[in-house]
Amino acid sequence: MIAPHGRRAVPRHPFLDSDGPLAFAHRGGAASGVENSMRAFQQAVDLGYRYLETDVHATADGYLVAFHDSTLDRMTDGHGAVARLPWSAVRRARIGGREPIPLLEEVLDAFPDVRVNIDVKADAAVAPLVAAIQRTGAWERVCVGSFSDARLAAVRAALGPRLATSLAPRAVAGLRLDSWTSPLPLGRALGGEALRSAVCAQVPVRQGVVTVVDAAFVRAAHRRGLQVHVWTIDDPVQMHRLLDLGVDGLMTDRLETLRDVLRQRGQWPS
Repeated sequence: MIAPHGRRAVPRHPFLDSDGPLAFAHRGGAASGVENSMRAFQQAVDLGYRYLETDVHATADGYLVAFHDSTLDRMTDGHGAVARLPWSAVRRARIGGREPIPLLEEVLDAFPDVRVNIDVKADAAVAPLVAAIQRTGAWERVCVGSFSDARLAAVRAALGPRLATSLAPRAVAGLRLDSWTSPLPLGRALGGEALRSAVCAQVPVRQGVVTVVDAAFVRAAHRRGLQVHVWTIDDPVQMHRLLDLGVDGLMTDRLETLRDVLRQRGQWPS
């Protein structure tokens, strides 16, 4: 597919291998009210989604759970910080009062043909995540990202170039700067190493007062061989606008909305 502002970035990793824009079920479809649950993930897969997005935290005894918040309070009938509770306590909590919190390995095992985007939410989750990827052999079907440059660098160092990763904030800033100027030889301070090793930039449309995703940003990313995935997009007008810019993927809480938009464009996977 040729986008108005240039070709889609050629996939640099099997995780990205798709004929059209990637449709990510954000937390399995957070609008369902049971985000990051096996029920949510199953509903996404049943709708035809082949990319799930989730988050990981580690319990006090080192179990890696697919869960967004650092505490149980917002989404479950439980209370307390995940990192301070043993798995025996976390597993009793119910998302939306009804769905158990899954382990990441349960998600990977349940959906062997689905690709999973993983946001590492805490330092304590790094080592369990590395071990989980090694145990499951999920190298080709996971992509790891983080809002922490150090956290993501630790995952890259442990698992090497075989792992697909997205850009952390420092490298995103470097790419945004690169898009405003001529191509720059970006150094360590602006995430130069990450820009060379990552396969995608996963970003919001705006960060505070700064516009992140525009035509120049997409061109700069594609020039460096990076795909651009944008979160979290629930409005169909905005979905169309971003796809017209040539972004390579969208993350959404509203699964039917994104599916319908991509169907209208002839880009929903068969």
